[in-house]
Amino acid sequence: MASIVALVVALGLVVVKVWAWLTTGSISLLTAAADGLVDVVASTVTFAGVRYAARPVDSGHRYGHGKAEAVAAFVQALLLAGAALGLGVESIQRLVVPQTLNQTGFGIAVIVGSTIIAAGLVGMQTFVVTRTGSTAIAADRAHYVTDVAVNLAVLVALLLERFLGWTRADAIGALAISLYMLWNARGMAAHALIQLLDRELDQADRERIEAAVRGCEGVQSVHDIRTRNGGDRIFVEFHVEVDGSLSVEKGHEIGDNAEKAVRRLFQSADVTAHLEPAGIDDERLDDLVD
Repeated sequence: MASIVALVVALGLVVVKVWAWLTTGSISLLTAAADGLVDVVASTVTFAGVRYAARPVDSGHRYGHGKAEAVAAFVQALLLAGAALGLGVESIQRLVVPQTLNQTGFGIAVIVGSTIIAAGLVGMQTFVVTRTGSTAIAADRAHYVTDVAVNLAVLVALLLERFLGWTRADAIGALAISLYMLWNARGMAAHALIQLLDRELDQADRERIEAAVRGCEGVQSVHDIRTRNGGDRIFVEFHVEVDGSLSVEKGHEIGDNAEKAVRRLFQSADVTAHLEPAGIDDERLDDLVD
């Protein structure tokens, strides 16, 4: 629902901003319209990514489809970066050769309304991200946070143009927006790559996992903890050491309890424990990492 609402809002805003740009000739409004167009494409990608990521496991994807959200987020980052570079060049050209704007009052009214709508959308998406942890919706929200900032920059530029006659304010505002869009794209791409490249969870989470496993009755030690963020869930694997004289059934019970203890730490987690007799001398991932 969040991705559909974002798409509808983005479509409406881009139409209004293009209309305002054609009426006023403002390059900063063009920048805002282009950013909105990127939002439309990005929201479409987000909708597809969220739908695909929600699919259950199947014979070809036994780890699920959660990384589709990270792919969607990375595509959004590329789109945003491309738009930022193109608009930055146009802004520099307009800075060198400034142009007088028309009907700035209309442009100001449009941008104020757009800001209010975008802020409301960000609020809704924040609520959704808090409830679901969705990477794609978080990336989409970053677009609309940018949209709010873009609108404010445009508003300042139009106000300076209208009331103080600063003919280059529009181009300066557009250039500042382009740089901000580029910075935002960098952060979005970096966040998506954490999932796409199977980066480990942070040290605090790894310590929580180890403490949870060691707290289970019958566990003597734990090693080779391996984690990754799969988008829709956290994946955790570890080797748990128990008394080697225990029966297979008892050892299996201890392993199950360790897995349950780790699952309780996260909203959604896929946890696998590998059982070993305590003190066994074998090749370890921990040693390889060290």
